[in-house]
Amino acid sequence: MTDVAKAAGVSQSTVSMVLNDVAGSRLSAETRITVLRMATELGYRLPGRQFGAAGVAARRSLIGYLVDEISTSPHPVVSVDGARDAAWEHDCVVTVLVTRGNAEQEAAAIASLRANPALLGIVYSTIFTRQVSVPAALLGIPTVLLNCHDDTSKLPAVVPGEVSGGHAATEHLISMGHTRIGFINGEPWMEASKDRLKGYRRALATADLPFDPALVRDGDWMSGTGFDATLSLLKEPRPPSAIFCANDLMALGALEAIKQLGLRVPEDVSVMGYDDQEISRHTHPPLTTLVLPNYEMGRAAIELLMIVATGDERQRPRRAITKIDGPLVVRDTVARPAA
Repeated sequence: MTDVAKAAGVSQSTVSMVLNDVAGSRLSAETRITVLRMATELGYRLPGRQFGAAGVAARRSLIGYLVDEISTSPHPVVSVDGARDAAWEHDCVVTVLVTRGNAEQEAAAIASLRANPALLGIVYSTIFTRQVSVPAALLGIPTVLLNCHDDTSKLPAVVPGEVSGGHAATEHLISMGHTRIGFINGEPWMEASKDRLKGYRRALATADLPFDPALVRDGDWMSGTGFDATLSLLKEPRPPSAIFCANDLMALGALEAIKQLGLRVPEDVSVMGYDDQEISRHTHPPLTTLVLPNYEMGRAAIELLMIVATGDERQRPRRAITKIDGPLVVRDTVARPAA
C-alpha cells in the first residue's frame, strides 16, 4: 500500500479506504480511479477478495453489533440507536446480535459476521461496564469495545465517564449550598458503583468537605432500596439536606420516602438522580439528574471503528479507553438547603 500511495500521490490510509471500499470514506471518483489504476499496474491484490470489471471490491458497509443483553435495561437500546445513526451517516448499516453471555452463541455470531464479505468491523458491547476477555475470533477484525474494556488494553474502548459523572452531580449539590450530602449507591461490586462513589468523594474533597461513611448506603438500583435507604439516612442524628442517588429508579424511591415522612422536595430535602431515564421527566417534582450518555457512546464507538477500519493512526485516540461524559439536567428536585 505504501508503493501504491506513492505512485498515486495520496496517503496510505486513502489507499486502504479505496482498496477495501470502505463505506463513508467520501473520496472523489477521480481519486478512487487513480488508486485502482496504480494498484493494478503495480500488481496489488487483496487476498481472498474478488474485483469486478471496474476494479472495485465488494462494498464493506456492514457493522456487526454484539451485545450480551438488551432486554433487561433501556441503556443498551439507546446505545444501539446512537450506533445506528452514526453508521448511517457513513453509508453503513448495523446488525445487532444478542448473545446473552453464552459463549457458543457468541462464537456462532462472530463466525456468521466474519463470513459476510460486506463486514466492515464489529462493536463488542456489554450491558454493564466491566472488564472482558476478548474472543480470539475477533482478532484481525476491526473491533471497538463499547461499555467494556479488555484486560490487555489492545482494543480501543468507549465507556461512560462515571467518576466525572459522580463528581458533577455532587458538585452541583455543593454549589447549591449543601454540606451534608447522602449517597445511595448501586451494588458495590459493580464498576459503575465504585466510580460514582469515587466521584462523590472527590467532589467532597475538592470542596474541603469531610467524607462521612454514615451518609452512604449501598443499594441495588431498584426503587425499593432507594425508599429504605432514604428513610435510614433521614433518621440519622445529623440527617443530610440532600441525597444523591446513583440512578433514577432509586431516586424515585427516595422521593416517596421523603413524602411519607411529611417532608417536601426540594424545600426540606433535595434529591439528585443519575441516568436521565424517561421517568425522571414525569416525577413530582421533575427529577434533577445526570445523563448516562448511552446514545453518544454508541455514536463514538462507530466513529472510532471507522478510524480503526481505515487504519488511519493519526486520528486514533492516544488512550486505549475513551470516556464519554454526560451533562447535568437541572429540573426541580434540587434547591438551596432550608435555613
